[in-house]
Amino acid sequence: MIYLDNAATTPVVPAALEAAWPWLTAEFGNPSSTHELGLRAKNALEGARSRIAAWLDCPASDLIFTSGGTEGDNLAITGLAMANPRGKHIISARTEHEAVLETLGFLERVHGFEITWLTVDYHGNIDLAELNSALRSDTTLVTLMLANNEIGTTHPLPQIIEAAHAVGALVHTDAVQAAGWFDLRVGKNGTLVSSVDALTISGHKLGAPKGSGVTYIRGRLAVEPVLHGGGQEFGRRSGTENVAWAAALATAVDALSESDSEALRISALRDEFISQVLTTVPQAVLTGNPVDRHPAIASFTFAGLNGETLLLELEQRGVIVSSGSACAAGSNDPSHVLIACGIVPDIAQASVRFSFSHSTTAEELNVAASALTDAVASVSGLGR
Repeated sequence: MIYLDNAATTPVVPAALEAAWPWLTAEFGNPSSTHELGLRAKNALEGARSRIAAWLDCPASDLIFTSGGTEGDNLAITGLAMANPRGKHIISARTEHEAVLETLGFLERVHGFEITWLTVDYHGNIDLAELNSALRSDTTLVTLMLANNEIGTTHPLPQIIEAAHAVGALVHTDAVQAAGWFDLRVGKNGTLVSSVDALTISGHKLGAPKGSGVTYIRGRLAVEPVLHGGGQEFGRRSGTENVAWAAALATAVDALSESDSEALRISALRDEFISQVLTTVPQAVLTGNPVDRHPAIASFTFAGLNGETLLLELEQRGVIVSSGSACAAGSNDPSHVLIACGIVPDIAQASVRFSFSHSTTAEELNVAASALTDAVASVSGLGR
């Protein structure tokens, strides 16, 4: 089996499981308890927080452990919007993940926020001029993802942050798909998203278990909690902390620190794979920005074909991929991302996303490209 659905989830790094195991067994203390077992758990929790903070180049107190990207997006967006009432205006784009879209829908329906949706072009790019025109004195928040999880298009976050901060608005980015591939440092040494106000990470996208995550919220920005209770996580996210998953996430992050150069290697493999597919499969059309895109995502539409059938044909040939966001699995609706890009529903339903890992090889991608050629020919009823 060749697994090329890493944008949906990644295999858990063995070292992360080993790091979690003690805190699932003998070291079962509650980190809020003041006895020895609790203090050991508290020390492990804070040690994990410090390691992740070193990776992000931020104070450890700016990090809140969560259950993953969905909770993190809810916390950052709702928390900042409700606690920093400059006004009730938020800016985003329809190509965001469902966790962002549904959170904004909640704020609009229940709390009367006004959402300005930036348009995107065929490749999923926003227009910075449109963003600047949309910013107002009552804009509380701009939320735009760093790298799209379906088509891979990246947004120019430094320019977005500069424009938003010029009018006093905060900026949140869903960095779930970007973690492990982009420089996410938010301190003075950051080269990509320095000065972002909030950033969301999900552990299972980078080798930690599902149900782990961390959200960065800058400094002591006011945050209205989404979960109310005992005041854990600096009063920003109540609930007994999952020490095991925090330790696993920190260990997965430690493994990433040795893999920074892999983004360049995988980008080269991605480009070769895209070229091979476009050359050998006439029906294939690349989606997303052909240049400014995630190093490990190559997505295509196949006009006239059935996307689900194509996925099954690929799986029969030992290649595991998806048709887009795993969070929308089971829906017969076409990808909301592709629709926002102006792709008609019939073609949007015939989409396939290949997403790679740091261990993906050229040989695997050659096999995958050949399998795709065979699968398309089979679905088209042409044979090969």
